[in-house]
Amino acid sequence: MLVDYNSAVAPSQPLTDVTRLMGAGPDGGDPLLDELGAVALETAGAAAAILASSVGREREQVSTKSSSTDMVSEVDRAAEAIVSSILSRRRPHDGLLAEEGTSREGSSGVRWVVDPLDGTTNFLFGIPQFAVSVAAEIDGQPVVGVVVDPSRNETWAAATDRPARCNGVPCHVAADRSTLPTALVSTGFGYAPARRAWQADVASRVIPRVRDLRRFGAAALDLCWVAAGRIDAHYEWGLNPWDLSAGRVICQQAGGRVEILEGRMIVATAPDLFDPLVALLDEAGALRPPPGDEPAHW
Repeated sequence: MLVDYNSAVAPSQPLTDVTRLMGAGPDGGDPLLDELGAVALETAGAAAAILASSVGREREQVSTKSSSTDMVSEVDRAAEAIVSSILSRRRPHDGLLAEEGTSREGSSGVRWVVDPLDGTTNFLFGIPQFAVSVAAEIDGQPVVGVVVDPSRNETWAAATDRPARCNGVPCHVAADRSTLPTALVSTGFGYAPARRAWQADVASRVIPRVRDLRRFGAAALDLCWVAAGRIDAHYEWGLNPWDLSAGRVICQQAGGRVEILEGRMIVATAPDLFDPLVALLDEAGALRPPPGDEPAHW
Protein backbone atom coordinates (compact mmCIF):
# COMPACT_ATOMS: atom_id res chain seq x y z
CA MET A 1 0.00 0.00 0.00
CA LEU A 2 1.43 3.35 -1.04
CA VAL A 3 1.31 6.15 1.50
CA ASP A 4 0.69 9.76 0.45
CA TYR A 5 3.40 11.64 2.30
CA ASN A 6 2.71 14.92 0.48
CA SER A 7 -0.78 15.57 1.76
CA ALA A 8 0.27 17.88 4.60
CA VAL A 9 3.39 19.83 3.62
CA ALA A 10 3.43 22.94 1.46
CA PRO A 11 6.75 23.29 -0.37
CA SER A 12 7.18 26.94 0.58
CA GLN A 13 6.91 26.30 4.33
CA PRO A 14 10.08 26.29 6.45
CA LEU A 15 10.79 23.11 8.36
CA THR A 16 9.85 24.50 11.76
CA ASP A 17 7.11 22.09 12.89
CA VAL A 18 9.62 19.90 14.67
CA THR A 19 7.24 17.69 16.65
CA ARG A 20 5.18 16.82 13.59
CA LEU A 21 8.15 16.21 11.27
CA MET A 22 10.39 14.44 13.80
CA GLY A 23 7.76 12.96 16.06
CA ALA A 24 7.92 13.14 19.82
CA GLY A 25 10.45 11.26 21.88
CA PRO A 26 9.42 9.05 24.80
CA ASP A 27 8.56 10.51 28.20
CA GLY A 28 11.80 11.06 30.04
CA GLY A 29 13.77 10.91 26.79
CA ASP A 30 16.92 12.85 25.99
CA PRO A 31 16.05 16.52 25.27
CA LEU A 32 19.31 16.82 23.32
CA LEU A 33 17.80 14.70 20.56
CA ASP A 34 14.89 17.13 20.28
CA GLU A 35 17.32 20.03 19.99
CA LEU A 36 19.49 18.27 17.42
CA GLY A 37 16.40 17.33 15.44
CA ALA A 38 15.24 20.93 15.33
CA VAL A 39 18.66 22.13 14.18
CA ALA A 40 18.88 19.39 11.55
CA LEU A 41 15.49 20.36 10.14
CA GLU A 42 16.45 24.03 10.04
CA THR A 43 19.77 23.45 8.30
CA ALA A 44 18.48 20.89 5.82
CA GLY A 45 15.49 23.07 4.97
CA ALA A 46 17.68 26.11 4.33
CA ALA A 47 20.02 24.14 2.07
CA ALA A 48 17.09 22.54 0.22
CA ALA A 49 15.66 26.00 -0.49
CA ILE A 50 18.92 26.88 -2.26
CA LEU A 51 18.71 23.72 -4.36
CA ALA A 52 15.07 24.33 -5.25
CA SER A 53 15.72 27.93 -6.29
CA SER A 54 18.64 26.85 -8.48
CA VAL A 55 16.94 24.10 -10.48
CA GLY A 56 17.11 24.75 -14.22
CA ARG A 57 19.56 27.63 -14.01
CA GLU A 58 22.69 27.53 -16.13
CA ARG A 59 25.64 26.44 -14.02
CA GLU A 60 28.70 28.67 -14.12
CA GLN A 61 31.17 27.03 -11.72
CA VAL A 62 31.19 23.28 -12.27
CA SER A 63 34.41 21.43 -11.51
CA THR A 64 35.48 17.87 -10.74
CA LYS A 65 36.99 16.20 -7.68
CA SER A 66 38.18 12.59 -7.56
CA SER A 67 37.61 11.90 -11.28
CA SER A 68 36.13 13.46 -14.41
CA THR A 69 32.71 12.05 -13.43
CA ASP A 70 32.77 13.34 -9.82
CA MET A 71 31.29 16.82 -10.19
CA VAL A 72 30.76 19.75 -7.83
CA SER A 73 29.00 23.06 -8.53
CA GLU A 74 28.52 26.47 -6.97
CA VAL A 75 25.15 25.20 -5.71
CA ASP A 76 26.84 22.47 -3.64
CA ARG A 77 29.12 25.10 -2.14
CA ALA A 78 26.34 27.62 -1.46
CA ALA A 79 24.20 24.98 0.25
CA GLU A 80 27.15 23.86 2.36
CA ALA A 81 27.94 27.44 3.32
CA ILE A 82 24.46 28.09 4.69
CA VAL A 83 24.55 24.81 6.63
CA SER A 84 27.89 25.79 8.16
CA SER A 85 26.58 29.26 9.02
CA ILE A 86 23.46 27.95 10.78
CA LEU A 87 25.39 25.32 12.70
CA SER A 88 28.00 27.87 13.80
CA ARG A 89 25.20 30.03 15.18
CA ARG A 90 22.99 27.34 16.70
CA ARG A 91 25.62 24.82 17.87
CA PRO A 92 28.98 26.64 17.94
CA HIS A 93 30.83 23.96 19.93
CA ASP A 94 29.91 21.04 17.67
CA GLY A 95 32.15 19.46 15.07
CA LEU A 96 31.33 19.39 11.36
CA LEU A 97 32.23 17.13 8.44
CA ALA A 98 30.75 18.13 5.10
CA GLU A 99 31.34 16.77 1.61
CA GLU A 100 32.68 19.90 -0.05
CA GLY A 101 35.47 20.45 2.46
CA THR A 102 33.99 22.33 5.40
CA SER A 103 35.39 20.63 8.48
CA ARG A 104 35.99 21.66 12.05
CA GLU A 105 36.66 20.00 15.34
CA GLY A 106 34.21 20.37 18.20
CA SER A 107 34.29 20.12 21.97
CA SER A 108 30.69 19.08 22.71
CA GLY A 109 30.82 15.42 21.65
CA VAL A 110 28.40 16.21 18.80
CA ARG A 111 29.48 16.17 15.15
CA TRP A 112 27.37 17.08 12.14
CA VAL A 113 27.83 15.05 8.96
CA VAL A 114 26.41 16.82 5.93
CA ASP A 115 25.98 16.30 2.21
CA PRO A 116 24.63 19.63 0.95
CA LEU A 117 23.68 18.12 -2.42
CA ASP A 118 23.51 14.36 -2.66
CA GLY A 119 23.02 13.52 -6.32
CA THR A 120 24.99 16.37 -7.88
CA THR A 121 25.12 14.70 -11.30
CA ASN A 122 21.34 14.25 -11.30
CA PHE A 123 20.91 17.89 -10.28
CA LEU A 124 23.21 19.19 -13.02
CA PHE A 125 21.49 17.08 -15.68
CA GLY A 126 18.00 18.09 -14.58
CA ILE A 127 17.06 14.70 -13.13
CA PRO A 128 14.78 15.21 -10.07
CA GLN A 129 16.58 12.80 -7.76
CA PHE A 130 18.77 14.76 -5.34
CA ALA A 131 18.59 15.78 -1.71
CA VAL A 132 20.17 17.44 1.30
CA SER A 133 21.42 15.03 3.96
CA VAL A 134 22.10 16.20 7.54
CA ALA A 135 23.02 13.90 10.42
CA ALA A 136 24.09 14.50 14.00
CA GLU A 137 26.46 12.11 15.74
CA ILE A 138 27.10 11.78 19.46
CA ASP A 139 30.47 10.26 20.27
CA GLY A 140 30.75 8.96 16.72
CA GLN A 141 27.31 7.33 16.53
CA PRO A 142 24.58 8.81 14.28
CA VAL A 143 21.55 9.71 16.41
CA VAL A 144 19.54 12.13 14.25
CA GLY A 145 19.01 12.12 10.50
CA VAL A 146 17.15 14.47 8.16
CA VAL A 147 17.01 14.12 4.38
CA VAL A 148 15.09 16.70 2.35
CA ASP A 149 14.02 15.91 -1.22
CA PRO A 150 12.99 19.26 -2.74
CA SER A 151 11.76 17.71 -5.99
CA ARG A 152 9.03 15.78 -4.18
CA ASN A 153 8.58 18.11 -1.19
CA GLU A 154 9.50 15.23 1.10
CA THR A 155 11.24 15.60 4.46
CA TRP A 156 12.53 12.36 5.94
CA ALA A 157 13.44 12.52 9.61
CA ALA A 158 14.32 10.23 12.49
CA ALA A 159 16.09 10.08 15.81
CA THR A 160 17.22 6.97 17.63
CA ASP A 161 14.49 7.29 20.27
CA ARG A 162 11.52 7.47 17.88
CA PRO A 163 10.20 6.02 14.59
CA ALA A 164 11.15 7.45 11.21
CA ARG A 165 8.75 9.78 9.44
CA CYS A 166 8.25 11.28 6.00
CA ASN A 167 6.47 14.62 6.09
CA GLY A 168 5.35 13.72 9.58
CA VAL A 169 3.80 10.39 8.58
CA PRO A 170 5.43 7.29 10.14
CA CYS A 171 7.13 5.07 7.59
CA HIS A 172 8.26 1.46 7.66
CA VAL A 173 10.28 -0.90 5.51
CA ALA A 174 8.41 -3.29 3.24
CA ALA A 175 6.53 -6.17 4.82
CA ASP A 176 5.94 -9.61 3.27
CA ARG A 177 8.59 -9.06 0.59
CA SER A 178 11.42 -11.10 2.05
CA THR A 179 12.64 -13.28 -0.81
CA LEU A 180 15.22 -12.42 -3.43
CA PRO A 181 13.16 -13.27 -6.54
CA THR A 182 10.56 -10.65 -5.55
CA ALA A 183 13.00 -8.02 -4.23
CA LEU A 184 13.36 -4.65 -5.94
CA VAL A 185 16.95 -3.66 -5.20
CA SER A 186 18.91 -0.46 -5.79
CA THR A 187 22.63 0.11 -5.99
CA GLY A 188 25.16 2.80 -6.82
CA PHE A 189 28.48 3.13 -8.60
CA GLY A 190 31.71 4.88 -7.74
CA TYR A 191 33.74 7.25 -9.87
CA ALA A 192 37.03 5.45 -10.66
CA PRO A 193 36.76 3.46 -13.93
CA ALA A 194 38.17 0.24 -12.46
CA ARG A 195 35.74 0.38 -9.56
CA ARG A 196 32.82 0.98 -11.89
CA ALA A 197 33.79 -2.01 -14.04
CA TRP A 198 33.88 -4.24 -10.94
CA GLN A 199 30.54 -2.87 -9.71
CA ALA A 200 28.96 -3.47 -13.12
CA ASP A 201 30.18 -7.08 -13.02
CA VAL A 202 28.63 -7.52 -9.58
CA ALA A 203 25.36 -6.01 -10.80
CA SER A 204 25.29 -8.41 -13.74
CA ARG A 205 25.43 -11.31 -11.27
CA VAL A 206 22.78 -9.85 -8.97
CA ILE A 207 20.13 -8.85 -11.48
CA PRO A 208 19.16 -12.37 -12.66
CA ARG A 209 18.41 -13.32 -9.06
CA VAL A 210 16.13 -10.45 -8.00
CA ARG A 211 12.95 -8.84 -9.29
CA ASP A 212 14.92 -5.95 -10.77
CA LEU A 213 17.78 -3.57 -10.11
CA ARG A 214 17.66 0.23 -9.96
CA ARG A 215 20.37 2.90 -9.91
CA PHE A 216 18.88 6.23 -8.81
CA GLY A 217 22.06 8.20 -8.09
CA ALA A 218 21.47 9.61 -4.59
CA ALA A 219 22.35 7.21 -1.77
CA ALA A 220 20.62 9.20 0.97
CA LEU A 221 17.33 8.90 -0.91
CA ASP A 222 17.97 5.22 -1.66
CA LEU A 223 18.12 4.57 2.08
CA CYS A 224 14.96 6.62 2.68
CA TRP A 225 13.15 4.69 -0.02
CA VAL A 226 14.09 1.42 1.68
CA ALA A 227 12.66 2.99 4.86
CA ALA A 228 9.35 3.62 3.11
CA GLY A 229 9.12 0.29 1.29
CA ARG A 230 9.45 1.88 -2.14
CA ILE A 231 12.37 -0.45 -2.71
CA ASP A 232 13.25 -3.56 -0.74
CA ALA A 233 17.01 -3.14 -0.41
CA HIS A 234 20.01 -1.03 -1.28
CA TYR A 235 23.62 -2.13 -1.53
CA GLU A 236 26.62 0.00 -2.42
CA TRP A 237 30.35 -0.15 -1.92
CA GLY A 238 32.41 2.84 -0.76
CA LEU A 239 29.91 5.38 0.54
CA ASN A 240 31.38 8.21 2.57
CA PRO A 241 29.92 9.19 5.96
CA TRP A 242 27.96 12.13 4.51
CA ASP A 243 26.27 9.75 2.03
CA LEU A 244 25.27 7.30 4.73
CA SER A 245 24.78 8.80 8.18
CA ALA A 246 21.34 10.46 7.94
CA GLY A 247 19.76 7.80 5.76
CA ARG A 248 21.12 5.10 8.04
CA VAL A 249 19.26 6.51 11.06
CA ILE A 250 16.07 6.92 9.05
CA CYS A 251 16.17 3.40 7.63
CA GLN A 252 16.97 1.78 10.96
CA GLN A 253 14.20 3.68 12.74
CA ALA A 254 11.80 2.51 10.03
CA GLY A 255 12.54 -1.09 10.98
CA GLY A 256 15.34 -1.66 8.48
CA ARG A 257 18.68 -3.33 8.98
CA VAL A 258 21.70 -1.32 7.84
CA GLU A 259 25.18 -2.83 8.09
CA ILE A 260 28.68 -2.04 6.86
CA LEU A 261 30.27 -5.28 5.66
CA GLU A 262 33.95 -5.99 5.07
CA GLY A 263 34.62 -2.38 6.02
CA ARG A 264 33.27 -1.05 2.75
CA MET A 265 29.98 -2.59 1.55
CA ILE A 266 26.77 -1.00 2.84
CA VAL A 267 23.63 -3.14 2.81
CA ALA A 268 20.20 -1.81 3.85
CA THR A 269 17.13 -4.03 3.75
CA ALA A 270 14.02 -5.19 5.49
CA PRO A 271 15.30 -7.56 8.21
CA ASP A 272 14.16 -10.84 6.62
CA LEU A 273 15.86 -10.01 3.33
CA PHE A 274 19.26 -9.13 4.81
CA ASP A 275 20.88 -12.56 5.05
CA PRO A 276 19.75 -13.81 1.61
CA LEU A 277 20.95 -10.60 -0.06
CA VAL A 278 24.33 -10.66 1.70
CA ALA A 279 24.80 -14.28 0.62
CA LEU A 280 24.04 -13.30 -2.97
CA LEU A 281 26.42 -10.34 -2.82
CA ASP A 282 29.17 -12.58 -1.47
CA GLU A 283 28.56 -15.06 -4.27
CA ALA A 284 28.65 -12.20 -6.80
CA GLY A 285 32.02 -10.94 -5.54
CA ALA A 286 30.67 -7.75 -4.03
CA LEU A 287 32.57 -8.23 -0.77
CA ARG A 288 35.95 -8.60 -2.51
CA PRO A 289 36.73 -5.34 -4.31
CA PRO A 290 39.86 -5.06 -6.44
CA PRO A 291 42.76 -3.00 -5.04
CA GLY A 292 42.49 0.75 -5.40
CA ASP A 293 42.33 4.10 -3.65
CA GLU A 294 39.87 4.32 -0.80
CA PRO A 295 37.48 7.26 -0.27
CA ALA A 296 39.14 9.97 1.77
CA HIS A 297 37.03 9.98 4.93
CA TRP A 298 36.23 6.33 5.57
